[in-house]
Amino acid sequence: MREPEGASGRSILALIPGYHEAPRIAAVVEAARLHLPVVVIDDGSTDETADVAGAAGATVLRQRPNQGKGAALRAGFRYALDAGAEAALTLDADGQHDPAEIPSFLAAWSAGGADLVVGGRDFRRMPLVRRLSNTIGGLAFSWAVGQPIPDNQSGYRLISRRVMESMLTSQETGFAFEVEMIATCVRERWPIRWVPIRTIYAGEPSHIRPLAHGREFWRAVRQARARVRGRGRREVAGPPS
Repeated sequence: MREPEGASGRSILALIPGYHEAPRIAAVVEAARLHLPVVVIDDGSTDETADVAGAAGATVLRQRPNQGKGAALRAGFRYALDAGAEAALTLDADGQHDPAEIPSFLAAWSAGGADLVVGGRDFRRMPLVRRLSNTIGGLAFSWAVGQPIPDNQSGYRLISRRVMESMLTSQETGFAFEVEMIATCVRERWPIRWVPIRTIYAGEPSHIRPLAHGREFWRAVRQARARVRGRGRREVAGPPS
């Protein structure tokens, strides 16, 4: 395993939120550890996720009870910030993100000029239902923030320290947390870069509940629109005299 730093020499941790991923998480941890130190946030699993991740070499944070991906990521951000990390790389525990692509994120980070590096998936390689939901959701979110956002729900990301700090006050506990993260960067004009990643679906079970997460996403889109429009009103008004 490499020391906890990216090619830029700044410390980076890999954060992997996991919920009932005992059959898959060891392979993800072992592959990610070839590039970065790994922290797994076990989000209230009742299987052996935490034990398997620890045996594979990860530092494990246990979150009880299950609170959602957003809450797990916030716990990981707090750990990374307390450890002095300059950035964190997040990837999913179910094998849909290939850890072999971590160097692409580190290279984009080392090039400078980005607070958030997002892995962009090829929607054409997704199952039909996911392809439609991601395409429609992407168009809606791009409209909400006023600029093209190729992939707003990809969880494969490299996140700067100031973005992590800004997200500690988020009230989102689920998947909308990652949508809010992009809206925050747009609002603050913190640069976002995109790197292409493999689109992997191998029949693994999904933790997404279509109706509940659909409502959560559309609420996040409306909130993103309000945040960005609020920034525009502040700029028109100008600073207080």
